[in-house]
Amino acid sequence: MFNQKIQKNAVRVVSRAKADDDDILFWLNKTPAERLSALEEIRKSYNDWEYGTEQRFQRVYRIIKRK
Repeated sequence: MFNQKIQKNAVRVVSRAKADDDDILFWLNKTPAERLSALEEIRKSYNDWEYGTEQRFQRVYRIIKRK
């Protein structure tokens, strides 16, 4: 799979019209599973950077039957 570390200072967002052809070809040559894996790594990395890695309480939902 696509298990590479991401350099945070190397990630940039550009419009598809301005993107390098090499970048587009790189991602088009990956399988959908590899693309999703890379996206998940970026998402996890961003959440760790933005919100930290501390544990938080999980939300508890309770379903109540209404009459």
